[in-house]
Amino acid sequence: MSSVFLISCVLFVTLFVSSTYAQSCTNYTFTSNNQMSFTSCSDLPYLNSFLHWTYNPSNKTAKIAYRHTKINATTRWVAWAINPSSQGMVGSQALVAFQKSDGKLSVYTSPITSYQTQLQQGDLSFNVSDLSATYINNEITIFATLKLDNFNSTILNQVWQEGPLSRDSPAMHDTSGVNTQSAAPLRLLSGQTGTTSIKANSQFNKRNLHGLLNAVSWGIMMPIGILFARYLKVFSDPAWFYLHSIWQITAYVIGVAGWATGLQLGNESIGIQFTAHRIIGIVLFSLATLQASAMLLRPKRDHKHRIYWNIYHRAVGYSIVVLGIINIFKGLNILKPQKKWETYYIATLVGLGIIAVFLEVITWCVVIKRKKSVSNTVEKNPQGLHESNWYNNGHENGTNRTHYRV
Repeated sequence: MSSVFLISCVLFVTLFVSSTYAQSCTNYTFTSNNQMSFTSCSDLPYLNSFLHWTYNPSNKTAKIAYRHTKINATTRWVAWAINPSSQGMVGSQALVAFQKSDGKLSVYTSPITSYQTQLQQGDLSFNVSDLSATYINNEITIFATLKLDNFNSTILNQVWQEGPLSRDSPAMHDTSGVNTQSAAPLRLLSGQTGTTSIKANSQFNKRNLHGLLNAVSWGIMMPIGILFARYLKVFSDPAWFYLHSIWQITAYVIGVAGWATGLQLGNESIGIQFTAHRIIGIVLFSLATLQASAMLLRPKRDHKHRIYWNIYHRAVGYSIVVLGIINIFKGLNILKPQKKWETYYIATLVGLGIIAVFLEVITWCVVIKRKKSVSNTVEKNPQGLHESNWYNNGHENGTNRTHYRV
């Protein structure tokens, strides 16, 4: 048995190492006769992509091969680009490839002038020759020779991308997740590509911070604050009020920070809009601000208009929670984090729901028991009940009337 186990481990390790090595650009061989070998290559960090190149500094010419693996060219397009002016998408000079419905492989150049581009064909700011592409075993490879006379540096800003096809035309790619991170500096002379650009990392971190702040505030703390208000008042009055107020104010402050981060992301991502997510966020912030302001106008308990304020306060509070949860799921759909994070959040909501049901049952049991106790007191000693009410009304200790209403 031990020998069989040892052999199995060796086979597993061998297969794992072989699989890992196979994914590296260093052991890849171009088989076609008219495709030369390249002196440098890099495993690009996202979208199953690799770049091979040979750079001649004497005439500033770069021969490149961009490989995009695990792709269906009949339904997806791929692109690799250099951006001479910035690190983002706008201004990029792209090489695009996909397979048309008639089976022919389309490869062309496309200057990108806006975020809403459809990758229309056009001339680039530098000369491109020997442009071709292949599609073999779910892998598109774009070949080209780039004349980089106008570039003053051998460190270039490169981006790469993939997206869906619509009737033999490229459609908009995803604007979240790895599609927003597929950018890196390319060092032609050293034979290396850098990590993702500082700007891309900065925006990615801001998106994560934006999502985290809003999930914690609107999606978790606000519902817990409502549980405090609904169930603790039966057991601890007026302590529930202070706990509820402090908790919700803290959640509001965190939510405002998340909202402000979202506004900053919107200003930095001109042309990329998530209309529904944005509108719900604005409404959510407005209702929460109104709710916080309304605390200053809260009537006293015995005021004749207090019942209307209570109705308003609860309606707006529940609306904030519902809108917050909806917008968090919209944000998860935009950010596209690992599936486990959505699972964790759903599990948190389910847990809060179970706790709410349990507390609801306990609260009603306590209320019914207290009502029965009051009824028995009325039957046995009406005078004692009068004295007890006189005490609870605050004539001796100055406190408000005890409430058992759920």
